Amino acid sequence: MPIRRELRWLYPIDWSQLSRAIRFGRARGRCEHCRRPHGTQIACLPDGRWLDPAGTGWRDKAGRPVRTPRPVELGRLRHTRVVLATAHLDHDPCNNTPRNLRSLCQRCHMLHDRPHHLAQRRLTYRRRWALGDLFTGPYRF
Repeated sequence: MPIRRELRWLYPIDWSQLSRAIRFGRARGRCEHCRRPHGTQIACLPDGRWLDPAGTGWRDKAGRPVRTPRPVELGRLRHTRVVLATAHLDHDPCNNTPRNLRSLCQRCHMLHDRPHHLAQRRLTYRRRWALGDLFTGPYRF
């Protein structure tokens, strides 16, 4: 995920090297939650199951082997490219200790950040609502 401009100064100067060390050194190019490999095109289902390109079969959203989906479920199959990012577990970009950093694919990263994004969304709506009341009357969604 790209770093927001207003938060860029919170990251260390060597963030790209640190991120690369976490993603490809420690995690060996795989998501540390679901084990999806970086840079590969995978087939996945909406519930998080995905076909391992190494030929080992289907895996669940935590990377554990599962049985092959039924033909009816394969109708909802889609293909996606896996991109790894380094995520802060506590959402604090100043805390760059290795225990706080994890290599996550885009799906796992969004699921990890979901509560934080929902809280930020609520604050944004409240701010807009307050500004609307202050300057232009009631804010309408």
